[in-house]
Amino acid sequence: MNCELLATCTALGYLEGDIYHKEVDCLESVKDLIRYLRHEDDTRDVRQQLGEGHIVEHDLLPLITQHGQDKALFDACIRLMVNLTQPAMLCFGKVPDDPVFRHHFLQVTSHLQAYKEAFSSEKVFGILSETLYNLLQLEWEQREEEDNLLIERILLLVRNVLHVPADPLEEKKVDDDASVHDRLLWAIHMSGFDDLVKFLASAQSEQQWSMHVLEIISLMFRDQTPDTLVSAGHARSAEEKQRDTSELELLRQKEQAEKRSRTLQRGSRHSRFGGSFVVKGLKAIGDNDMIYHRNVTNFKNYTHDLGKAVRRVPRRNRQAQENMDKRRSAFNVRLFLREFCVDFLENCYNRLMYLVKESLIREQSQQHDETYYLWALSFFMAFNRGNAFRADLVSETMSSRAFHFIERNITNYYEMMLTDRKEATSWSRRMHLALKAYQELLLTVNEMDRSHDGSIRHSANVIKSNIFYLMEYREIFLTLLRKYDETKQPQSYLQDLVESTHLFLRMLERFSKGRKNLIVQKKRAKRKKAKGAASQPAVDRSPEALAETWKIVEEELRGIHFKPSQSLTEGTVPFDASSETPLEEQRTESMVRVQDALLARLGPEALALLRAAREVWPEGDVFGSADVDPEEELELLKQILHADLPRPAPPETQAEEDEDEDAALMEEEEELQAVQVSETEFKFLDFIKKFANPGIIRPYLLLLRSYAKNTPHTNHCVVRMLHRVAVDLKMDALLYQLSVFHLFNKILSDAAASAYKELLTFAKYVLRRFFTLAATNNKAYVELLFWKNVGAVREMTEGYGPDGAEKKPAWTEEEEQELRTLYEEHRHSEVPDIVETLLPLLSNSTRTRRQVVTQLVHMGLVDSAKQLKKPKKGTGIVLWTQEQEDELQMLYAEYKDSDDALGDILKKLTARRSRARVVDKLLSLGLISERRELNKKKKSRGARPKSSGSGMTEEDFLAGLTQDSPGDGTNREDEEHESEESEGDEEMEERRDGDRRNRSFVSKGHGGADVVAMVTALHQGGMSLALAWLQRCLEKTARDRIADGFSQPAPLVPLNEESDEAMEDSSFLRLLRKLGMRPPANEQEAFWRIPEKISASQLQSAAASLRPNQGESRSEGVSEEDVVPAEEPQVSDEDAAIPEDVDSSFERPLEKMAKRSRVMDEEDEDDCSALVINLETHSDADSDQEDISAPVKRRRKMVLIDEEDDDDD
Repeated sequence: MNCELLATCTALGYLEGDIYHKEVDCLESVKDLIRYLRHEDDTRDVRQQLGEGHIVEHDLLPLITQHGQDKALFDACIRLMVNLTQPAMLCFGKVPDDPVFRHHFLQVTSHLQAYKEAFSSEKVFGILSETLYNLLQLEWEQREEEDNLLIERILLLVRNVLHVPADPLEEKKVDDDASVHDRLLWAIHMSGFDDLVKFLASAQSEQQWSMHVLEIISLMFRDQTPDTLVSAGHARSAEEKQRDTSELELLRQKEQAEKRSRTLQRGSRHSRFGGSFVVKGLKAIGDNDMIYHRNVTNFKNYTHDLGKAVRRVPRRNRQAQENMDKRRSAFNVRLFLREFCVDFLENCYNRLMYLVKESLIREQSQQHDETYYLWALSFFMAFNRGNAFRADLVSETMSSRAFHFIERNITNYYEMMLTDRKEATSWSRRMHLALKAYQELLLTVNEMDRSHDGSIRHSANVIKSNIFYLMEYREIFLTLLRKYDETKQPQSYLQDLVESTHLFLRMLERFSKGRKNLIVQKKRAKRKKAKGAASQPAVDRSPEALAETWKIVEEELRGIHFKPSQSLTEGTVPFDASSETPLEEQRTESMVRVQDALLARLGPEALALLRAAREVWPEGDVFGSADVDPEEELELLKQILHADLPRPAPPETQAEEDEDEDAALMEEEEELQAVQVSETEFKFLDFIKKFANPGIIRPYLLLLRSYAKNTPHTNHCVVRMLHRVAVDLKMDALLYQLSVFHLFNKILSDAAASAYKELLTFAKYVLRRFFTLAATNNKAYVELLFWKNVGAVREMTEGYGPDGAEKKPAWTEEEEQELRTLYEEHRHSEVPDIVETLLPLLSNSTRTRRQVVTQLVHMGLVDSAKQLKKPKKGTGIVLWTQEQEDELQMLYAEYKDSDDALGDILKKLTARRSRARVVDKLLSLGLISERRELNKKKKSRGARPKSSGSGMTEEDFLAGLTQDSPGDGTNREDEEHESEESEGDEEMEERRDGDRRNRSFVSKGHGGADVVAMVTALHQGGMSLALAWLQRCLEKTARDRIADGFSQPAPLVPLNEESDEAMEDSSFLRLLRKLGMRPPANEQEAFWRIPEKISASQLQSAAASLRPNQGESRSEGVSEEDVVPAEEPQVSDEDAAIPEDVDSSFERPLEKMAKRSRVMDEEDEDDCSALVINLETHSDADSDQEDISAPVKRRRKMVLIDEEDDDDD
């Protein structure tokens, strides 16, 4: 020992018998030792020298026990011992890799183990308990800062001593024998320190010590399991006796089987010579058969690997090591710990867990302190389940927020395990702890589901509906199984994961059984879908076809004497009041609608639309003068039919451009797409199909290899999952793999195979199915060498496709030569897109842009597909010059009071800019304060807009449209592109204007030919199923309103893939707006709704309009009384009422939560059902638990959640 340290230790005092005599300068010597420890080096030399001098055992502990009345000396000794007993891991940071530092690490650990044995004295903990008790008796205002520091140091000292690991080599003791840790726990109990710990956990004034208390409790129960503590003090149950008997019987069968095997190996006659045998069919190193020079009785165990050196497995590929096995403590210690658990659950658990959770959420704790929380949750909830289960004792940790907290930690631990590879083992242990906590939550919910109390079962149903609804909770086990790594995660983790998955699937299966429509949340990446041809069918515009069309229209008009029906005349609206396009710009669109009606050979509708447009836009006699005669109207219609009117670019243009992009570039774009959240109907069998994957089946087979060491329940969980895949999904071919069959052979040849009846039955079933398939498929034995996905399984069982089959047509030599020639001719031309130039010149007109680009890269004519990327449309202007800013300010001052200020500014700008760029510039210049100032102002219906074209004749207008059509079309296409760019910027403004748009007038005719054209286009675009779904929804809502005698808003819930995709299509959404449907008002609404103001007859008429070729019949019989405003629906008091709260004594809410009932009514046979949001508001200051009330069954209003589940399997 260093001379200065030796002198300092000597100045402390000396021990004479059992009495310690302190020196005069004892206090200064203790402070000197504290200073020495503060300046020790990396090898912790001071700490090691003090440990070798046994200063804790011989000096410090006698000082605090015999001279505890000296407060200053007592405080200094506690400070010194807190420093000396801190874990070796904190001293060195980690387990050192260097041999020298590893030696120092082990030396410090050995000294700590000696300290722990010295502390296992009732006398030491007696003085600590007495001091702590006196400090806690002081009122909060009477305590000084030194008192709080001493309380914290005593708690830290006890925590450090409990944290010292046991030395298994020194303690070589069996179960039920008292170890050092047991003696320490008994000293804590006899001194009453455990009662002080429970007081600190329950007292409201001592909540600042909550984390220290939780650490001490977790270290006290470090070597215990809930099952051993529950059974302490109780006689063994019949189930335990049966389990022990079965284990002994299994061991007996194995022993007898081994004895029989050894008996058969010995021959009846002893042979002094081993003999030599030729093994037919087994080749040696050469071509000859192998010669066996040993006793033939041992030949079954022969392998070519005998005598070979065992190959060393690299450390990074070794299987993760298991933690140390748990040992059973002495009986009196287990009894004391059991009583501690009972008292802690009844008086302390809920409050302490709430305080710790708040500290973790607010980041007031140290790093990794959440592991203590996870351990306490899993341990005490498991103890509560086994010891007369009471749900109110663990109400704090039974909530959806607890599931969310644990799921978030599991995800974080897995990400850190991949990132921090050096500490992957530590992150894996934390991940295992979080998994056990998640498993215990599921077990507790399952136990609540079997309770005799109806309120407890109801609360269990609410929690299950929440965790089954969210995709994160449903698919967490899929992710964990897929990401399992045996080199970082031990087999105990895999065992808990398999058992948790089995429990979750069993609960989900029972919950979904008997429910016809179970709605769950679904998330997917919103990807751009390549669309084919435009939804609008190509119309024959040849002169002969137009002449034939005009002949039919003329005869029809003369047949009705140019007098359309009254209903058609009154129901035709030439403009869309809900559109943001000004009325002046809609004049051209009305002309296009007249032409569409003529091309569809709907003469009366075209004439009615022409006359209605003349009333709205009389200026300039664009649609004819007011006193025009029928013959002039006929001539005007003929000119409109033959005119080349400008049409807006179809919305599918961008989709077609995306389809033509290079595959690699499309993948990059798809990764940037946002996640789309939707709701869908849950089917349990479809969910099980996700487990039919080799990456998920492999962990199960890895666990099955140790079937002899697994518990019967673990083997049952493995076989049940394999049974679901092989039998329920009929995908037994997924298990046709050589390693699986080798494992089955090992099970079948096991001497104690009779103890594994489930495994035997399943293995025989799979093998029988394979040999049946092998009789018809001669490649089945080769398939055993590979793991197979779903496609390979289908090919193996149903037949392989033709050899050399290709999905895309191959390029012939002539086509390649033609492409090469055309490319060489045009490669130096100035065309912006050479691929678009080559496509019409190819002899094979079926070739797509992607095929041509791929072939050019394959032939080596271009280096990469990026060189042939289609140029994007846009202005390419980013920066604003000073002149452009001045021009923008001038235009804003001129048009800021107009109906469409932004549209007028865009028309007059010299440099083309997108809407979003102009709005951003106006905001940066300070001309506007928010975007809504640029919203278009709505005009009244009777307003007569001024026209700059007064004095124009019909022929001049048509001629002008024809002459300006190319440029105008380009402008419209660019405006469409600009509107797409600003779509995201104006999303909030569209939501705010949603109510105003929904109050627009919706007529029964819905725009006449416009709706007919939209329906026809959607039918031809492949949306017939979606239109049929919408029609059924409208008809059912109409029937309900007739039967009930009142109306309420009904949501349009898409329940299949077709209707779900239709609700994302812009054309389908425009049709919904035409029909008067209301979009979601805010983020709380997920579905479009049928307003309550639309009558049943109007709904029936709208439904009839969705049938193909029903345009004329739908347009007839429209009167003014059919026109109704689609106002915002009002919720009545009865509908808004919240169901009565169910008394749930173990749900302690912290904040208001809103939950949507997610299960569809079983009695509803149609695809369209009404979902009503069920809100329940509670609050409590002491808990973060959410209280969720189950919905109440109500016919066509409320949603049914069936509370009657089947019993457990």
